[in-house]
Amino acid sequence: MRKDIHPEYREVVFQDTSSDYSFITRSTMNSEETVKWEDGNTYPVVKVEVSSASHPFYTGKKLFVDTAGRVEKFNKRYVNKK
Repeated sequence: MRKDIHPEYREVVFQDTSSDYSFITRSTMNSEETVKWEDGNTYPVVKVEVSSASHPFYTGKKLFVDTAGRVEKFNKRYVNKK
């Protein structure tokens, strides 16, 4: 295996912004932000919009998450063309 070509693989905290749920796992993602975790160590934090704590499939709730406005764009284009 060649040296110095692989990204750094380390522990990273992923934070769900919609439910304030955080979990720690290993990843190669980079982040300038850091957070102090429950074990007292400081880890980089990556913010995500949806995780298993907020996704309707895992929570069983009928919650529709539209962060990009795709439904509104679709309605503007195709609803009035009848």
